[in-house]
Amino acid sequence: MGIFKACDVRGIYPDEINEEKVYRIGRALGTITESAPILVGGDVRLSTETLRTALTDGLRHSGCQVTDIGVVPTPVLYYARKKLGINAAVMITASHNPADQNGLKIVLGDLPITEQDLLHIKAVADSKEHISKLGSVSQEDIIDDYEQHLVELTSKYLEGITRMPKVVVDSGSGCFSDIAPRIFQRMRINRVKLFCEADGTFPERSPNSADPKALVDLSQRVQEEKADLGVAFDGDGDRVAFVDETGAILTAEQYIAIMALYGVCATQSDSVVLDIKCGSAAVESIAKSGSEIITERSGHTFIKTRMIQTGAVMGGEVSGHLFFRALDGGDDGLYAALLMTSIVGKHGKLSNLIAKLPHYPITPDLRIKVEKSGDILRKISEAFPSEQVTKLDGVRVAFSDGWGLARQSVTEPAITLRFEGKTPEALNNVIQRFLTPVPEIKELVNRKLSKGR
Repeated sequence: MGIFKACDVRGIYPDEINEEKVYRIGRALGTITESAPILVGGDVRLSTETLRTALTDGLRHSGCQVTDIGVVPTPVLYYARKKLGINAAVMITASHNPADQNGLKIVLGDLPITEQDLLHIKAVADSKEHISKLGSVSQEDIIDDYEQHLVELTSKYLEGITRMPKVVVDSGSGCFSDIAPRIFQRMRINRVKLFCEADGTFPERSPNSADPKALVDLSQRVQEEKADLGVAFDGDGDRVAFVDETGAILTAEQYIAIMALYGVCATQSDSVVLDIKCGSAAVESIAKSGSEIITERSGHTFIKTRMIQTGAVMGGEVSGHLFFRALDGGDDGLYAALLMTSIVGKHGKLSNLIAKLPHYPITPDLRIKVEKSGDILRKISEAFPSEQVTKLDGVRVAFSDGWGLARQSVTEPAITLRFEGKTPEALNNVIQRFLTPVPEIKELVNRKLSKGR
Protein backbone atom coordinates (compact mmCIF):
# COMPACT_ATOMS: atom_id res chain seq x y z
CA MET A 1 0.00 0.00 0.00
CA GLY A 2 1.57 3.29 -1.15
CA ILE A 3 -0.34 5.30 1.45
CA PHE A 4 2.36 4.83 4.12
CA LYS A 5 4.46 8.00 4.33
CA ALA A 6 7.34 9.06 6.60
CA CYS A 7 5.19 10.20 9.53
CA ASP A 8 1.64 9.03 8.84
CA VAL A 9 -0.74 7.30 6.43
CA ARG A 10 -2.31 9.40 3.65
CA GLY A 11 -3.99 9.07 0.29
CA ILE A 12 -6.83 10.06 -2.01
CA TYR A 13 -10.19 8.60 -0.97
CA PRO A 14 -11.34 6.06 -2.10
CA ASP A 15 -8.76 5.30 -4.82
CA GLU A 16 -5.72 5.12 -2.53
CA ILE A 17 -7.16 4.92 0.98
CA ASN A 18 -10.49 3.21 1.66
CA GLU A 19 -12.44 1.22 4.22
CA GLU A 20 -10.89 -2.13 3.30
CA LYS A 21 -7.33 -0.85 3.75
CA VAL A 22 -8.13 0.99 6.95
CA TYR A 23 -9.83 -2.13 8.35
CA ARG A 24 -6.64 -4.10 7.69
CA ILE A 25 -4.56 -1.41 9.38
CA GLY A 26 -6.88 -1.68 12.38
CA ARG A 27 -6.34 -5.44 12.48
CA ALA A 28 -2.57 -4.86 12.27
CA LEU A 29 -2.57 -2.30 15.08
CA GLY A 30 -4.58 -4.64 17.30
CA THR A 31 -2.08 -7.39 16.60
CA ILE A 32 1.01 -5.25 17.16
CA THR A 33 -0.31 -3.79 20.42
CA GLU A 34 -1.51 -7.23 21.56
CA SER A 35 -5.11 -6.05 21.84
CA ALA A 36 -4.23 -3.07 24.05
CA PRO A 37 -6.81 -0.33 24.71
CA ILE A 38 -6.77 2.28 21.96
CA LEU A 39 -8.27 5.71 21.38
CA VAL A 40 -9.90 6.73 18.08
CA GLY A 41 -10.97 10.16 16.80
CA GLY A 42 -11.57 11.75 13.42
CA ASP A 43 -11.82 15.07 11.59
CA VAL A 44 -14.72 16.65 9.69
CA ARG A 45 -14.00 15.17 6.23
CA LEU A 46 -16.88 13.46 4.49
CA SER A 47 -14.99 10.17 4.30
CA THR A 48 -13.97 10.14 7.96
CA GLU A 49 -17.10 8.56 9.43
CA THR A 50 -16.99 5.36 7.36
CA LEU A 51 -13.21 5.11 7.72
CA ARG A 52 -13.57 5.49 11.47
CA THR A 53 -16.10 2.66 11.50
CA ALA A 54 -13.77 0.46 9.44
CA LEU A 55 -10.81 1.22 11.71
CA THR A 56 -12.87 0.57 14.83
CA ASP A 57 -14.10 -2.75 13.41
CA GLY A 58 -10.55 -3.80 12.60
CA LEU A 59 -9.32 -2.95 16.07
CA ARG A 60 -12.30 -4.62 17.74
CA HIS A 61 -11.87 -7.80 15.69
CA SER A 62 -8.29 -7.97 16.97
CA GLY A 63 -9.44 -7.79 20.57
CA CYS A 64 -8.94 -4.09 21.35
CA GLN A 65 -11.01 -2.08 23.77
CA VAL A 66 -11.70 0.96 21.59
CA THR A 67 -12.63 4.34 23.04
CA ASP A 68 -14.19 6.48 20.31
CA ILE A 69 -14.10 10.23 21.07
CA GLY A 70 -15.88 11.22 17.86
CA VAL A 71 -15.17 14.25 15.67
CA VAL A 72 -12.37 16.24 17.32
CA PRO A 73 -9.28 18.29 16.43
CA THR A 74 -6.03 16.33 16.58
CA PRO A 75 -4.84 18.23 19.71
CA VAL A 76 -7.95 16.97 21.52
CA LEU A 77 -6.93 13.39 20.71
CA TYR A 78 -3.46 14.06 22.15
CA TYR A 79 -5.02 15.51 25.30
CA ALA A 80 -7.43 12.57 25.63
CA ARG A 81 -4.54 10.06 25.61
CA LYS A 82 -3.12 11.63 28.75
CA LYS A 83 -6.46 12.36 30.41
CA LEU A 84 -7.83 8.84 29.88
CA GLY A 85 -4.52 7.02 30.36
CA ILE A 86 -4.69 5.26 26.99
CA ASN A 87 -1.30 4.77 25.38
CA ALA A 88 -2.23 4.09 21.74
CA ALA A 89 -4.39 6.34 19.58
CA VAL A 90 -5.38 6.91 15.96
CA MET A 91 -6.67 10.13 14.43
CA ILE A 92 -8.43 9.81 11.08
CA THR A 93 -7.42 12.94 9.18
CA ALA A 94 -5.49 14.20 6.19
CA SER A 95 -4.62 17.29 8.24
CA HIS A 96 -3.97 20.21 5.87
CA ASN A 97 -4.40 18.20 2.67
CA PRO A 98 -7.33 18.76 0.25
CA ALA A 99 -10.83 17.46 0.95
CA ASP A 100 -10.52 14.47 -1.38
CA GLN A 101 -7.79 12.98 0.80
CA ASN A 102 -7.80 11.26 4.17
CA GLY A 103 -5.37 9.40 6.37
CA LEU A 104 -4.30 8.16 9.78
CA LYS A 105 -2.12 9.76 12.42
CA ILE A 106 -1.01 6.88 14.62
CA VAL A 107 0.35 7.13 18.16
CA LEU A 108 1.77 4.05 19.89
CA GLY A 109 3.47 5.68 22.87
CA ASP A 110 4.89 8.93 24.22
CA LEU A 111 7.35 9.31 21.35
CA PRO A 112 5.98 9.93 17.82
CA ILE A 113 5.69 7.00 15.47
CA THR A 114 8.69 6.40 13.20
CA GLU A 115 8.97 5.43 9.56
CA GLN A 116 10.15 2.00 10.69
CA ASP A 117 7.04 1.64 12.86
CA LEU A 118 4.83 2.47 9.89
CA LEU A 119 6.62 -0.05 7.69
CA HIS A 120 6.05 -2.68 10.38
CA ILE A 121 2.35 -1.83 10.52
CA LYS A 122 2.18 -2.09 6.72
CA ALA A 123 3.88 -5.49 6.77
CA VAL A 124 1.48 -6.87 9.39
CA ALA A 125 -1.51 -5.41 7.55
CA ASP A 126 -0.38 -7.04 4.31
CA SER A 127 0.35 -10.39 5.98
CA LYS A 128 -3.21 -10.80 7.27
CA GLU A 129 -1.78 -12.80 10.18
CA HIS A 130 -3.76 -11.05 12.87
CA ILE A 131 -5.00 -11.72 16.38
CA SER A 132 -8.62 -12.85 16.13
CA LYS A 133 -10.76 -12.19 19.17
CA LEU A 134 -13.60 -9.84 19.88
CA GLY A 135 -12.98 -6.58 21.69
CA SER A 136 -15.35 -3.74 22.54
CA VAL A 137 -16.20 -0.15 21.61
CA SER A 138 -17.27 2.67 23.92
CA GLN A 139 -17.85 6.38 23.36
CA GLU A 140 -16.33 9.19 25.41
CA ASP A 141 -17.01 12.94 25.21
CA ILE A 142 -13.76 14.66 26.05
CA ILE A 143 -14.23 18.13 24.52
CA ASP A 144 -15.49 19.86 27.67
CA ASP A 145 -12.51 18.54 29.63
CA TYR A 146 -10.13 19.69 26.90
CA GLU A 147 -11.60 23.19 26.85
CA GLN A 148 -11.34 23.54 30.61
CA HIS A 149 -7.76 22.26 30.51
CA LEU A 150 -6.81 24.76 27.81
CA VAL A 151 -8.40 27.65 29.70
CA GLU A 152 -6.47 26.71 32.85
CA LEU A 153 -3.24 26.29 30.90
CA THR A 154 -3.37 29.63 29.09
CA SER A 155 -5.13 31.97 31.56
CA LYS A 156 -1.77 32.93 33.09
CA TYR A 157 -0.65 34.40 29.76
CA LEU A 158 -3.59 36.82 29.74
CA GLU A 159 -3.12 38.10 33.29
CA GLY A 160 -2.43 41.83 33.53
CA ILE A 161 -3.72 42.71 30.05
CA THR A 162 -5.81 45.88 30.36
CA ARG A 163 -7.31 45.75 26.85
CA MET A 164 -7.90 42.38 25.27
CA PRO A 165 -6.95 42.29 21.58
CA LYS A 166 -9.63 41.94 18.94
CA VAL A 167 -9.00 38.70 17.08
CA VAL A 168 -10.45 37.31 13.85
CA VAL A 169 -10.67 33.54 14.26
CA ASP A 170 -10.58 31.65 10.94
CA SER A 171 -11.30 27.95 11.47
CA GLY A 172 -11.40 27.21 7.74
CA SER A 173 -14.53 25.04 8.21
CA GLY A 174 -12.32 22.55 10.04
CA CYS A 175 -12.23 20.83 13.41
CA PHE A 176 -11.85 23.97 15.52
CA SER A 177 -14.95 25.63 14.03
CA ASP A 178 -16.95 25.36 17.28
CA ILE A 179 -14.24 25.03 19.89
CA ALA A 180 -11.93 27.93 19.01
CA PRO A 181 -14.55 30.73 19.03
CA ARG A 182 -16.02 29.30 22.22
CA ILE A 183 -12.64 29.29 23.99
CA PHE A 184 -11.85 32.87 22.92
CA GLN A 185 -15.24 33.95 24.23
CA ARG A 186 -14.76 32.11 27.54
CA MET A 187 -11.49 33.96 28.01
CA ARG A 188 -13.21 37.31 27.35
CA ILE A 189 -11.22 37.93 24.18
CA ASN A 190 -13.04 40.06 21.62
CA ARG A 191 -13.28 37.65 18.69
CA VAL A 192 -14.81 37.74 15.23
CA LYS A 193 -15.70 34.41 13.60
CA LEU A 194 -14.66 33.57 10.05
CA PHE A 195 -15.44 30.24 8.35
CA CYS A 196 -16.51 28.70 11.66
CA GLU A 197 -19.15 26.34 10.26
CA ALA A 198 -17.66 22.84 10.11
CA ASP A 199 -17.81 21.42 6.57
CA GLY A 200 -15.67 18.52 5.36
CA THR A 201 -15.65 19.82 1.80
CA PHE A 202 -13.75 22.94 2.99
CA PRO A 203 -15.82 25.22 0.73
CA GLU A 204 -14.36 28.56 1.82
CA ARG A 205 -10.61 28.00 1.62
CA SER A 206 -7.92 25.34 1.55
CA PRO A 207 -7.43 23.48 4.84
CA ASN A 208 -3.74 24.30 4.46
CA SER A 209 -3.30 27.38 6.64
CA ALA A 210 0.35 27.64 5.58
CA ASP A 211 -0.72 28.58 2.04
CA PRO A 212 -0.84 32.40 1.74
CA LYS A 213 -3.69 32.10 -0.78
CA ALA A 214 -5.81 30.50 1.95
CA LEU A 215 -5.38 33.59 4.14
CA VAL A 216 -6.62 36.27 1.72
CA ASP A 217 -10.09 36.46 3.29
CA LEU A 218 -8.64 36.53 6.80
CA SER A 219 -6.34 39.39 5.86
CA GLN A 220 -9.23 41.37 4.41
CA ARG A 221 -11.48 40.70 7.41
CA VAL A 222 -8.80 41.81 9.88
CA GLN A 223 -8.57 45.14 8.08
CA GLU A 224 -12.35 45.55 7.84
CA GLU A 225 -12.83 44.81 11.54
CA LYS A 226 -9.82 46.90 12.57
CA ALA A 227 -8.73 43.84 14.51
CA ASP A 228 -5.40 43.44 16.28
CA LEU A 229 -4.70 39.94 15.02
CA GLY A 230 -5.96 37.18 12.75
CA VAL A 231 -5.45 33.46 13.41
CA ALA A 232 -6.13 30.61 10.98
CA PHE A 233 -6.17 26.89 11.75
CA ASP A 234 -5.57 24.01 9.39
CA GLY A 235 -8.09 21.22 8.83
CA ASP A 236 -7.39 19.23 11.99
CA GLY A 237 -6.22 22.07 14.21
CA ASP A 238 -2.60 21.22 14.95
CA ARG A 239 -1.22 24.03 12.76
CA VAL A 240 -1.86 27.76 12.90
CA ALA A 241 -1.02 30.84 10.84
CA PHE A 242 -1.15 34.54 11.76
CA VAL A 243 -2.05 37.88 10.18
CA ASP A 244 -1.06 41.19 11.81
CA GLU A 245 -3.28 44.24 12.31
CA THR A 246 -2.39 45.63 8.85
CA GLY A 247 -3.52 42.41 7.14
CA ALA A 248 0.05 41.29 6.45
CA ILE A 249 0.59 37.52 6.62
CA LEU A 250 3.39 36.54 8.97
CA THR A 251 6.06 34.17 7.72
CA ALA A 252 6.77 31.10 9.81
CA GLU A 253 10.13 32.58 10.78
CA GLN A 254 8.42 35.71 12.08
CA TYR A 255 5.81 34.07 14.27
CA ILE A 256 8.26 31.44 15.55
CA ALA A 257 10.65 34.22 16.61
CA ILE A 258 7.93 36.35 18.20
CA MET A 259 6.45 33.39 20.05
CA ALA A 260 9.85 32.48 21.44
CA LEU A 261 11.07 35.99 22.26
CA TYR A 262 7.91 37.41 23.82
CA GLY A 263 6.18 34.23 24.94
CA VAL A 264 7.99 31.15 26.16
CA CYS A 265 11.58 32.46 26.30
CA ALA A 266 10.85 35.93 27.68
CA THR A 267 11.86 35.08 31.24
CA GLN A 268 14.21 32.16 30.76
CA SER A 269 17.05 31.06 28.54
CA ASP A 270 16.27 27.65 27.17
CA SER A 271 16.60 25.51 24.07
CA VAL A 272 14.37 25.89 21.03
CA VAL A 273 14.09 23.23 18.31
CA LEU A 274 13.86 24.56 14.74
CA ASP A 275 13.53 22.60 11.55
CA ILE A 276 16.37 22.79 9.08
CA LYS A 277 14.30 24.86 6.62
CA CYS A 278 13.86 27.68 9.13
CA GLY A 279 15.31 31.02 8.03
CA SER A 280 17.88 33.17 9.77
CA ALA A 281 15.38 35.75 11.04
CA ALA A 282 14.20 33.25 13.65
CA VAL A 283 17.54 31.55 14.24
CA GLU A 284 19.50 34.76 14.85
CA SER A 285 16.79 36.46 16.94
CA ILE A 286 16.27 33.53 19.27
CA ALA A 287 19.99 32.82 19.63
CA LYS A 288 20.63 36.50 20.41
CA SER A 289 18.17 36.26 23.30
CA GLY A 290 20.41 33.65 24.91
CA SER A 291 18.46 30.53 24.01
CA GLU A 292 20.15 27.53 22.45
CA ILE A 293 19.07 26.59 18.92
CA ILE A 294 18.72 22.88 18.15
CA THR A 295 18.38 22.13 14.45
CA GLU A 296 16.34 19.10 13.44
CA ARG A 297 14.95 17.40 10.33
CA SER A 298 11.71 18.80 8.98
CA GLY A 299 8.69 16.76 10.00
CA HIS A 300 6.35 16.41 12.97
CA THR A 301 7.91 13.13 14.12
CA PHE A 302 11.45 14.47 14.20
CA ILE A 303 10.74 17.84 15.84
CA LYS A 304 8.45 16.44 18.52
CA THR A 305 10.86 13.59 19.32
CA ARG A 306 13.73 16.07 19.76
CA MET A 307 11.47 18.28 21.91
CA ILE A 308 10.76 15.37 24.25
CA GLN A 309 14.37 14.16 24.32
CA THR A 310 15.88 17.56 25.10
CA GLY A 311 13.11 19.13 27.18
CA ALA A 312 13.19 22.17 24.88
CA VAL A 313 10.79 24.95 25.79
CA MET A 314 9.49 25.30 22.22
CA GLY A 315 9.83 23.93 18.72
CA GLY A 316 8.94 25.51 15.40
CA GLU A 317 8.42 24.08 11.94
CA VAL A 318 8.05 26.18 8.80
CA SER A 319 4.87 24.27 7.91
CA GLY A 320 3.06 25.87 10.86
CA HIS A 321 3.51 23.30 13.62
CA LEU A 322 4.45 24.91 16.93
CA PHE A 323 5.51 22.61 19.77
CA PHE A 324 5.61 23.46 23.47
CA ARG A 325 7.09 21.89 26.57
CA ALA A 326 3.89 22.93 28.37
CA LEU A 327 2.11 20.44 26.08
CA ASP A 328 4.63 17.66 26.77
CA GLY A 329 6.38 18.54 23.52
CA GLY A 330 3.13 18.46 21.55
CA ASP A 331 1.51 20.90 19.13
CA ASP A 332 -1.87 22.60 19.41
CA GLY A 333 -2.88 25.40 17.06
CA LEU A 334 -5.37 26.86 19.54
CA TYR A 335 -2.84 26.96 22.38
CA ALA A 336 -0.42 28.79 20.07
CA ALA A 337 -3.16 31.22 18.99
CA LEU A 338 -3.97 32.10 22.60
CA LEU A 339 -0.29 32.59 23.37
CA MET A 340 0.08 34.96 20.40
CA THR A 341 -3.04 36.84 21.50
CA SER A 342 -1.46 37.39 24.92
CA ILE A 343 1.76 38.64 23.30
CA VAL A 344 -0.17 41.25 21.31
CA GLY A 345 -2.12 42.22 24.42
CA LYS A 346 1.06 42.77 26.44
CA HIS A 347 3.52 44.06 23.82
CA GLY A 348 1.39 46.00 21.36
CA LYS A 349 1.01 45.93 17.61
CA LEU A 350 2.23 42.78 15.93
CA SER A 351 3.61 44.80 13.00
CA ASN A 352 5.90 46.66 15.41
CA LEU A 353 7.22 43.39 16.83
CA ILE A 354 7.85 42.13 13.31
CA ALA A 355 9.71 45.34 12.41
CA LYS A 356 12.24 44.61 15.17
CA LEU A 357 13.22 41.30 13.59
CA PRO A 358 15.93 40.99 10.91
CA HIS A 359 14.62 40.43 7.41
CA TYR A 360 16.34 38.29 4.82
CA PRO A 361 15.02 37.36 1.37
CA ILE A 362 14.01 33.71 1.34
CA THR A 363 12.28 31.53 -1.24
CA PRO A 364 9.30 29.30 -0.61
CA ASP A 365 9.73 25.57 -1.05
CA LEU A 366 10.48 24.80 -4.69
CA ARG A 367 9.51 21.29 -5.77
CA ILE A 368 11.31 19.92 -8.83
CA LYS A 369 10.45 16.51 -10.28
CA VAL A 370 13.54 14.41 -10.97
CA GLU A 371 14.05 10.71 -11.55
CA LYS A 372 17.34 10.33 -9.68
CA SER A 373 17.09 12.66 -6.71
CA GLY A 374 19.87 10.81 -4.88
CA ASP A 375 22.31 11.67 -7.65
CA ILE A 376 21.32 15.33 -7.50
CA LEU A 377 21.95 15.51 -3.75
CA ARG A 378 25.26 13.69 -4.08
CA LYS A 379 26.55 16.08 -6.77
CA ILE A 380 25.67 19.13 -4.67
CA SER A 381 27.24 17.66 -1.54
CA GLU A 382 30.49 16.73 -3.26
CA ALA A 383 30.89 20.14 -4.91
CA PHE A 384 31.47 22.07 -1.67
CA PRO A 385 33.93 21.83 1.24
CA SER A 386 32.67 19.51 3.96
CA GLU A 387 32.62 22.31 6.56
CA GLN A 388 29.94 24.09 4.48
CA VAL A 389 27.73 21.02 4.11
CA THR A 390 25.12 19.64 6.52
CA LYS A 391 23.45 16.32 5.74
CA LEU A 392 20.93 16.19 8.56
CA ASP A 393 18.04 16.31 6.08
CA GLY A 394 19.09 16.26 2.45
CA VAL A 395 21.96 18.66 1.70
CA ARG A 396 22.25 22.13 3.20
CA VAL A 397 25.15 24.32 2.06
CA ALA A 398 26.13 27.40 4.09
CA PHE A 399 27.63 30.43 2.32
CA SER A 400 28.92 33.67 3.81
CA ASP A 401 25.86 35.50 2.47
CA GLY A 402 23.14 32.84 2.73
CA TRP A 403 22.33 29.15 2.38
CA GLY A 404 20.69 26.61 0.10
CA LEU A 405 18.87 23.38 0.94
CA ALA A 406 17.85 20.42 -1.19
CA ARG A 407 15.76 17.60 0.28
CA GLN A 408 14.44 14.40 -1.22
CA SER A 409 10.67 14.06 -1.35
CA VAL A 410 9.23 11.12 0.60
CA THR A 411 6.06 11.03 -1.51
CA GLU A 412 7.25 11.23 -5.13
CA PRO A 413 10.40 11.30 -7.32
CA ALA A 414 11.23 14.92 -6.63
CA ILE A 415 13.43 17.22 -4.60
CA THR A 416 12.41 20.28 -2.59
CA LEU A 417 14.72 23.28 -2.53
CA ARG A 418 14.83 26.44 -0.41
CA PHE A 419 17.26 29.36 -0.48
CA GLU A 420 18.03 32.42 1.63
CA GLY A 421 20.35 35.38 1.12
CA LYS A 422 21.37 38.39 3.18
CA THR A 423 20.16 40.65 0.34
CA PRO A 424 18.20 40.07 -2.89
CA GLU A 425 21.46 40.06 -4.82
CA ALA A 426 23.01 37.60 -2.38
CA LEU A 427 19.96 35.35 -2.68
CA ASN A 428 20.37 35.14 -6.44
CA ASN A 429 24.09 34.43 -6.06
CA VAL A 430 23.40 31.68 -3.52
CA ILE A 431 20.91 30.04 -5.87
CA GLN A 432 23.29 30.06 -8.83
CA ARG A 433 26.28 28.79 -6.80
CA PHE A 434 24.24 26.06 -5.14
CA LEU A 435 22.88 24.82 -8.48
CA THR A 436 26.12 25.03 -10.49
CA PRO A 437 26.96 21.33 -9.81
CA VAL A 438 23.53 20.27 -11.16
CA PRO A 439 22.92 22.05 -14.48
CA GLU A 440 20.22 19.46 -15.25
CA ILE A 441 17.88 21.19 -12.79
CA LYS A 442 19.36 24.69 -12.68
CA GLU A 443 17.26 25.99 -15.54
CA LEU A 444 14.10 24.40 -14.11
CA VAL A 445 14.62 26.14 -10.77
CA ASN A 446 15.40 29.51 -12.37
CA ARG A 447 12.29 29.21 -14.54
CA LYS A 448 10.14 28.42 -11.51
CA LEU A 449 11.59 31.36 -9.60
CA SER A 450 11.07 33.78 -12.50
CA LYS A 451 7.39 32.78 -12.70
CA GLY A 452 6.99 33.60 -9.04
CA ARG A 453 8.39 37.11 -9.39
